[in-house]
Amino acid sequence: QVQLVESGGGLVQTGGSLKLTCAASGRTFSSYLMAWFRQAPGKEREFVAAVSQSDGVWYGDPGKGRFTIARDNIKSTLYLQMNRLKPEDTALYYCAASQVSGTVPTTRNAYGYWGQGTQVTVSS
Repeated sequence: QVQLVESGGGLVQTGGSLKLTCAASGRTFSSYLMAWFRQAPGKEREFVAAVSQSDGVWYGDPGKGRFTIARDNIKSTLYLQMNRLKPEDTALYYCAASQVSGTVPTTRNAYGYWGQGTQVTVSS
């Protein structure tokens, strides 16, 4: 079991930046594939980025070139640096953990552990 708590969301203007943090507790953080998803009102939960147990990174279309995912296994923490934010980035951002290895799933059903989410709002 791993428990996940996100923070760092807020209100930002178009073009601004935010850094999201996901603090993990419980079983060994380094053994999990970690990811960020987001969900806007009325839309499906969407894959944003993932980092594997060996620090390989993958990005979904929304954040390519603008977002950076990173993990700190010593601090059991996952990060998402978001730059050049746009109004369409407005969503509830979730941290997720999976015990899958060797591949990077981008669908929510592959992730068994979720945080409560942190709201990001980008004003135009």
